[in-house]
Amino acid sequence: MTDAPAPAPADGLRAHSAALRSHAERLRRAAGDLRWQGPRADALRAEVAGLADRCATAAGGFDLAAAQLAEPRPPGTP
Repeated sequence: MTDAPAPAPADGLRAHSAALRSHAERLRRAAGDLRWQGPRADALRAEVAGLADRCATAAGGFDLAAAQLAEPRPPGTP
């Protein structure tokens, strides 16, 4: 068995970010495709939109963290 090197932390964060953005897009698409009408349908759409927004916000946080990890640091800095 060959041990593959672990991905760099920044790469892992970028992968998580991409997955969250994909989830957000699928949630938005599913909410837009919903043909059900009425107050309960509107409430569901609003809830799904909120979840999609949270996914997108988290993805942005992962992108920021990945960028910070990828920045070169002066020697001796933690």
